[in-house]
Amino acid sequence: MSTVHQPDPRDRPARLTVGVVGAGRVGPALAASLQLAGHRPVAVSGVSDASRRRAATMLPDVPLVAPAEVMARADLVLLTVPDDALPGLVEGLAETGAVRPGQLLVHTSGRYGARVLDPALRAGALPLALHPAMTFTGTAVDVQRLAGCSFGVTAPDELRLAAEALVIEMGGEPEWIAEENRPLYHAALALGANHLVTLVAQSLELLRAAGVEAPDRMLGPLLGAALDNALRSGDAALTGPVARGDAGTVRAHVSELRRHAPGTVDGYLAMARATADRALASGLLKPELAEDLLGVLAKGTDGAEGDVR
Repeated sequence: MSTVHQPDPRDRPARLTVGVVGAGRVGPALAASLQLAGHRPVAVSGVSDASRRRAATMLPDVPLVAPAEVMARADLVLLTVPDDALPGLVEGLAETGAVRPGQLLVHTSGRYGARVLDPALRAGALPLALHPAMTFTGTAVDVQRLAGCSFGVTAPDELRLAAEALVIEMGGEPEWIAEENRPLYHAALALGANHLVTLVAQSLELLRAAGVEAPDRMLGPLLGAALDNALRSGDAALTGPVARGDAGTVRAHVSELRRHAPGTVDGYLAMARATADRALASGLLKPELAEDLLGVLAKGTDGAEGDVR
């Protein structure tokens, strides 16, 4: 057995006291991850009962206090509130004198870059935008998922190294996003992750309606393979009746969805049209088959079922 002494992360120099304003699913996980790197969470604020319970579970023994008190106690403050609430929060903290010169102020919004922190910057804060490209559960598993997670990083050039260092300490991979590209970056993530959940949930419901007893077990391997193929090959991974130009099958799908799950029809048609466009552009869908297919999709929009073949 090795007798080499392993240093305690807390013994590293320049460890920071950490505060969290907004104990949703993200803030406590990031603070817990920073704690593993040797930083010291000292205060957290939360309004709802759920956020207070989450903070107590993820950050035990860290006191729950008002946002102004979090600002007073911490060298590094994580602002982990909903996107729409962030500008007002920053302005309020700056106007009330809660921001201290030299204080690291980090928000985790995907939509905003560093400029949303300008009121705090004028008060002397050091602004960082660190958005983890990850879905959070509000449990300890989130800390594990940060390992290898990409973070969208935006900050002034002089703080770039500090921002990237914090991401690396949380086990993440920094990806620099220009200020003007933050909304597009966030839209891309929402399109892929948020809409995926909706699509999977709808698919599970339809399989149950079709009599499948374990739809999750059926979908797991299929969706895992589809995701892996898409990440590796892009449009070349497209399969199924739309990519093949099977207009009759698509017509049958639309008819069945109208009968059993009308709320899914618009989404099916929109994704089918997008899939057809990409398959046609990449050469997977033959032009002579695309005409009939697009005709079915257009009729589907008008509510015409056609004959089921």
